[in-house]
Amino acid sequence: MAVHYLEFERPIADLEAKIDELSRLAETAGTDDLTREIDALRDRARQMRKDAYANLDAWQKTQVARHPERPHFVDYCAGLIDEFVELKGDRKFADDQAIMGGIGRFRGRPVLVMGHEKGRDTVTRVKHNFGYARPEGYRKAIRLMELAERFNLPVISFVDTPAAYPGVGSEERGVAEAIARSTEKCLMLRVPMVAIVTGEGGSGGALGIACGNRVLILEHAIYSVIPPEGANSILWRGARTAEEAAKAMKITAADLLKMKIVDRIIPEPPGGAHADPAAALRIVGDALEKELDSLEGKSVEKLLKQRSERFYAIGRTGLK
Repeated sequence: MAVHYLEFERPIADLEAKIDELSRLAETAGTDDLTREIDALRDRARQMRKDAYANLDAWQKTQVARHPERPHFVDYCAGLIDEFVELKGDRKFADDQAIMGGIGRFRGRPVLVMGHEKGRDTVTRVKHNFGYARPEGYRKAIRLMELAERFNLPVISFVDTPAAYPGVGSEERGVAEAIARSTEKCLMLRVPMVAIVTGEGGSGGALGIACGNRVLILEHAIYSVIPPEGANSILWRGARTAEEAAKAMKITAADLLKMKIVDRIIPEPPGGAHADPAAALRIVGDALEKELDSLEGKSVEKLLKQRSERFYAIGRTGLK
């Protein structure tokens, strides 16, 4: 499978192409004479990738957050949730596969898990609508959260969407109201909830399933009220660039932690989560287990109070 390189990774791509060429040459010639040179080039490529990812700006992080090979909900579910049973439909209109969810066990603990799914190839991207959820997706999320309350299951939410779907049918069926109801349900949920922004956390489409007691974010994920392209179009009438908008919007994990919009940054493997998905899943699982342990045993009143205080405080820093 061809490796997908981002714009800032071009020097790394050129070096790795040279490594592949030398490896094929050595294999064809049946000699080990090039082994030392190939190993040295691989070490250099690893260091270049590590250095590049240690100094990403906001637009580069946006590109990484959207990387097509980045782990998605189905990957986290397969790697972290045992005995997963998917639950479908909103019991009103249809099943929206842009938001998936169900019950299972996380490291032996019964949980309800849900999240956005973008799809991996053409067929699955169409099936999951590229992660753009319709109102049915948020009504399904509400149904799942009600189920979690009924059986006292902690909720794990994986957030990764550009935004909610803005199509005519979506608007006709009340997408804004559905997002508002889902957000309300998160805030009033009577069981612990941990949300993790794994890629893009875009607008109300993300917020609708992201209002947990703890909100975590992967190191190279982003979280914003609108994608940088939209901000450029609305604020500057397209006179600037999405890159400038990304830098102005403070959408990186470090910015969000500073503003207390997220509670914790989860480090990614060198080169991003897509470079080593197995390691990324393990790191996310460890962080998730720690957060669920910290919430276990808290009363409903404490859960509700902590969640409301957390979200009402956003944007009030420095105000009298």
